[in-house]
Amino acid sequence: MKKPPTLPSRRLVLACLLVAAGLTGCDWLGLESATATAARREAEGKAVGGACRHAGRAIEDCYLLNKRADKAAVFSGWREMNDYMRENQMEAIKPLLSGTGVAKPGGAEKVETETLPPTGAKGGKDS
Repeated sequence: MKKPPTLPSRRLVLACLLVAAGLTGCDWLGLESATATAARREAEGKAVGGACRHAGRAIEDCYLLNKRADKAAVFSGWREMNDYMRENQMEAIKPLLSGTGVAKPGGAEKVETETLPPTGAKGGKDS
């Protein structure tokens, strides 16, 4: 007579569930893959660059104010925002916060900045 198959013990099932939960929850521990880290840093750099351009800051000032940001990503974001602002005829805004303190309120005045020529082969007034 054959023995009926035995069920695994509760301890074994619990241990397997804990291991499975631990392996799927790596992000909960703050572990991030190298590609995810690089993508996050790229996105942050582009956001910084775009914000600097929208605020009318020169790219060199943006680099100085954000030393930890990736320069290539910052420039890419700055350039994309520059092109966007030129296409939509937007003016730079004057930041309310400055390096020495808070500027006077109501400062939505134009800020003259040097802009780069647009990228791409769309053709413009100069073509």
